[in-house]
Amino acid sequence: MLAEAIKTYQKRVDAVLSEHLNQLDEAAPQLKAAMQHGALLGGKRIRPFLVYSVGDMFGVDVNVLDKAAAAIECIHAYSLIHDDLPAMDDDALRRGQPTVHIAFDEATAILAGDALQTLAFEIITSPYEGLTPSQQLAMVNVLAKASGYQGMCGGQAIDLSATNHSIDLQRLTELHNKKTGALISCAVEMALIAANAPAEQYLLMMQYAKTLGLAFQVQDDILDITSSTQELGKPQGSDEQSNKSTFPKLLGLPGAKACAEQLIQDALSALTKLPYNSQLIADFARYIIERRL
Repeated sequence: MLAEAIKTYQKRVDAVLSEHLNQLDEAAPQLKAAMQHGALLGGKRIRPFLVYSVGDMFGVDVNVLDKAAAAIECIHAYSLIHDDLPAMDDDALRRGQPTVHIAFDEATAILAGDALQTLAFEIITSPYEGLTPSQQLAMVNVLAKASGYQGMCGGQAIDLSATNHSIDLQRLTELHNKKTGALISCAVEMALIAANAPAEQYLLMMQYAKTLGLAFQVQDDILDITSSTQELGKPQGSDEQSNKSTFPKLLGLPGAKACAEQLIQDALSALTKLPYNSQLIADFARYIIERRL
């Protein structure tokens, strides 16, 4: 059931993204091609999956969720394009393919990331049935916060400053709650906004989202050690080579695995208090720390 749902939602968000990208004019064809390369070249579509699956659990029509799912994936794609740049992580492979600055050039990659970021807000603010302007504004607010200084960009900055330095568990957790966790939490929150979820259920779902987001990053750190370049679709061991701060480096590999397991147990605990069939997103939580890529 989970594998089928992941595949279904991958296809759905890819179709929505393709539609929006194909509608762009041909004034800057290389930039458009770079945006398509960065946004449509595979990927797990974790964040869109959460938008769709959480929204469905709360009874939101899937058509109402399309723009939120596409918008958050645009932000994620932009972040990966910029993350791969020489000034950041300097990676040549992403999803088994050349990164955007390798396939095109650095300047085009920077612009492609910038354009995907702004496209996200163009998508999420365009009029459509099923959401009130207040709901759309709330989505814009949480997406902007999760993407910028208070979220992903702030986390990236902490990550860069922590490279070649030792940081404690509290600081490492803060780093990844922002860098990775913020967008994962945002995906859940946008679905909750679409559902007008009651306050108590909102808080429980955000507890699920926060622990899930951190577990995702702990597992990523583990996979950088235990998986191959072929499995990952990007260079294996890049964190160690760059002397990054990671959970296995701080806790040891067994300690990092135990940390990920505890986080997932915390996420599942929150779901048991909800009056809904949460089996799909519970299975997804288990998948997060069992995946190999």
